[in-house]
Amino acid sequence: MAQMKLSHFLSLLLLLLLVVLSPSSSFAKIPIPSRFASKQAEKLIRELNLFPKESDNIVDRDPFPAAASRIVEKRFAFPNLANSSVSFEDLGHHAGYYKIKHSHAARLFYFFFESRGSKDDPVVIWLSGGPGCSSELALFYENGPFSISKDLSLVPNEFGWDKVSNLIYVDQPTGTGFSYSSDRRDLCHSEACVSDDLYDFIQAFFEEHPGLVKNDFYITGESYAGHYIPAFAARVHKGNKGKEGIHINLKGFAIGNGLTDPKIQYPAYTDYALEMGLISKSDHDRINKLIPVCDVAINLCGNDGKISCLAAYLVCNSIFTAVRARAGTDINHYDIRKKCVGRLCYDFSDMEKMLNLRSVKQALGVEDIEFVSCSTTVYQAMLVDWMRNLEVGIPTLLEDGIKLLVYAGEYDLICNWLGNSRWVQAMEWNGQKEFVASPEVPFNVNGSEAGLLRSHGPLSFLKVHDAGHMVPMDQPIAALEMLKRWTRGTLSQQTTETENLVASI
Repeated sequence: MAQMKLSHFLSLLLLLLLVVLSPSSSFAKIPIPSRFASKQAEKLIRELNLFPKESDNIVDRDPFPAAASRIVEKRFAFPNLANSSVSFEDLGHHAGYYKIKHSHAARLFYFFFESRGSKDDPVVIWLSGGPGCSSELALFYENGPFSISKDLSLVPNEFGWDKVSNLIYVDQPTGTGFSYSSDRRDLCHSEACVSDDLYDFIQAFFEEHPGLVKNDFYITGESYAGHYIPAFAARVHKGNKGKEGIHINLKGFAIGNGLTDPKIQYPAYTDYALEMGLISKSDHDRINKLIPVCDVAINLCGNDGKISCLAAYLVCNSIFTAVRARAGTDINHYDIRKKCVGRLCYDFSDMEKMLNLRSVKQALGVEDIEFVSCSTTVYQAMLVDWMRNLEVGIPTLLEDGIKLLVYAGEYDLICNWLGNSRWVQAMEWNGQKEFVASPEVPFNVNGSEAGLLRSHGPLSFLKVHDAGHMVPMDQPIAALEMLKRWTRGTLSQQTTETENLVASI
């Protein structure tokens, strides 16, 4: 099968699409890959009510040409804090750039927030997905120290993950957020590129903060970061084994509503949609006729395909597009309990406005770099990576004692809990049978059931109640409790004690 000629595959693809999607079908016609990808990227951005001026941060000139190839970091305080008397001396808040060692001219921008608890708390890095969306989406709307008010002022987030960890947010891949390059060759097209850049960054970060080297280190994130996270975890583990630089005390990685194994997750769209009453049984059976050709396409894509991977992206995403068409174009596929108003599913525009304020840019030290909330260029550059299976490197990590937590809000369609549960259970490792046989137990927070948990050894899967794609936004108390227990090794232990989760900043 792997040797099938591309022309034969494309002929099969065309034939199947003609059979399944007749002219009288209510499903939308499928455009050519490049146009489809561009529209998908624009749709993603507009559904979040984001309208960046630039499609990426590939700049004409480097604003920091003389900066050394190391981290340039500064303490800062946002000028629009609700409590204007707070200064940067009172806060352990840092922002900086790292000139990527093995790039042509790329610099990654990051935020670092010292733990509000103890300096000995774990170091947790957060990666947002897209691909091409800034991690500031999570910082200001999910699990960071602040939330944004309508007047663009910042108020403390009582359930920020900095309560129990030293927290890092990175704008990556290059071209995302405030991260930039003056050379287009620095755009990533693969997880090897992404994970190498992140590995070089985290090495430089610990050089800048040697007091944190001994702390436990965890990698977290959501959505398309279901690709980034296992690749980065494997890269850190490889670096540790090869004694490449500073030993990083990697203890675990967590994927929230992620895309990790497309071959298993794409067929779950129709089953999830049917189970949740979004489509009929006849819709389910008809759309499922696309699954065999999606499966063939993913097999051809393999781990390093190019044109064949774009073809896989096209045909497999037609499954999701067909489900959405039958479920209703106004449905919020990040949270099926909600409707999209017009083209907008969420309103994250205040973040974009706030981070482009001159006073905020000056405080962060980003000069005249324009904040690119979600990059269409980065999205398209990563298309050849989209249909790859990133589960393949996880068994080695588990068998070497590195913990994995996969969690998913139950009302998310696009990276639904069912597809995530299936790939986790199908993964072959030395504890697979025991994990599959382990019982689901309630995940209780403050006396109420917040989810259902299955665990064995280093592997845990948590289905989170009353949450969509962005669990820390929908269930902030449960998400903070999840992180705390997981990093402390008590995730599967039930507690009846009421935790005091109110922050004091």
